[in-house]
Amino acid sequence: MAKTVNRPFVGADRRSPPSTKRIFRRPHGQQWLALVAGAFTLAQLILVRPGMGLGWDETVYVSQVGSDVPAAFFSAPRARGVSLLVAPIAFWSSSTALLRVYLAVLSGLGLFVALRVWRGLFPTRVLAAGGALFATLWVTLFYGPQAMPNYWVAIGALACVGCFLRAQADRFDRAALWGVGLSAALMAWMRPTDAVYVTLPLFFLVVCVRRWRSPRLLVALVAGLVAGAGEWVVEAYVSYGGLAQRLSDGSKIQGGLGWNLAFDDQMRSLGGRVLCRPCTGAMPAPPVMLWWFALPVVAALGAVIAVKARRRVNSLLPLACAAVVGFPYLFMIGYAAPRFLLPVYILLAIPAADALIHLVTAPGGGRRPVAATLVALGLVGHLGVQFAVLHHTVHGTTVSHEDWADTATQLHRLGVKPPCMLTGYEDVPIAFYTGCSSVDTVGHNANTTVDAIVRAGQRLPVGVLITPGQKPPTYARTWEAHRVGHLMVYVAPAVRAG
Repeated sequence: MAKTVNRPFVGADRRSPPSTKRIFRRPHGQQWLALVAGAFTLAQLILVRPGMGLGWDETVYVSQVGSDVPAAFFSAPRARGVSLLVAPIAFWSSSTALLRVYLAVLSGLGLFVALRVWRGLFPTRVLAAGGALFATLWVTLFYGPQAMPNYWVAIGALACVGCFLRAQADRFDRAALWGVGLSAALMAWMRPTDAVYVTLPLFFLVVCVRRWRSPRLLVALVAGLVAGAGEWVVEAYVSYGGLAQRLSDGSKIQGGLGWNLAFDDQMRSLGGRVLCRPCTGAMPAPPVMLWWFALPVVAALGAVIAVKARRRVNSLLPLACAAVVGFPYLFMIGYAAPRFLLPVYILLAIPAADALIHLVTAPGGGRRPVAATLVALGLVGHLGVQFAVLHHTVHGTTVSHEDWADTATQLHRLGVKPPCMLTGYEDVPIAFYTGCSSVDTVGHNANTTVDAIVRAGQRLPVGVLITPGQKPPTYARTWEAHRVGHLMVYVAPAVRAG
């Protein structure tokens, strides 16, 4: 954003001039933000292997725009934002490494822009520290270079709240007003329901609080959400039986939205479980979970400090948005994935950084060195834990993706080559790696019938994937059986004949 907000902090006492003008006008402030974003990109390229392979959900999104693979079934909760985001690479190249590098660079640029929006609302050192806190979480580093929507919802959330505060403080700031609409559109483009949750506190302010009422901001929010979610709504009527039906189907796929405490599920996922469904097993070690409890506490401390400094809105509004967007993932679903809470983490990061910097810089005699030492030791331990979990998660994920690639190689040797069709156990990612279409007759991805599969098996290479000991479907029991890795595959007569 080209200009800095020259008014006092939003919500500050207007009778006294701002005393931190010199801090906000440091000549090299943006370089600190660029350094954090650049280090974030570099860390992704080093710590998250670009050749890691694509995950299950990634194969669905990439297959929609990839030129060399059939499009996988697109279930009701998904939105097209990620597919459009990766299209510039996926449309002409099947290189996973190239796609990872592209997304890592793009995610670093997105973090820089979102942090820069907040210049003038917090000192640059707070923004740089908040960005570093968010960027060093294992879940942020892991999902930054992935073709998944949650990181981009987080970036949109931070930018939207920051632009909202700037536009409210300066009604002549057109760039901030555009930023509200564009960042709301980005969130809705990626996950429409998350975008609604993030913006609920903003709508409350512009509609229900007299001092905050602003037709311009209301129009910007509504226009952004409509622009981002418009395609998703139209698609609901074209392909899913209407908006209400799509929302209902999405709820069923997520286990049925309703009152359900998912705190323990989220805690179990902190050890590196990218999807905790069903979420059973032991809790991670206490050091692995400590940051998860500390972050909201430290962010709340930052809000208390901001209230005392009469700039409370700058800290309280991101906390409110974080609480609302985190509510459904903590209280309304019966499983967990650590990526779900990325918007929460980024919104808490800046108030938390404000509190930590206050602890180590506030005058306090002999307490200041003690506070600085404790904060430094805590951050060092935090980084060690995050990188250990990241290494473990990247290794496990790479192994599982390599298993899919090995299975695809063995299927090719059996004659299951494009154009082909796969169904059964883990058919969606394995079909992507094999170059086949994936079909199912039951479950969340049901998109065909048994008769259609049987007819296809008379003219195409069709394979049914099952786990050892499991019985194949009735229609495939006379098909030829083969062992492929840890699975069994029953291949259709067309493969034997061809």
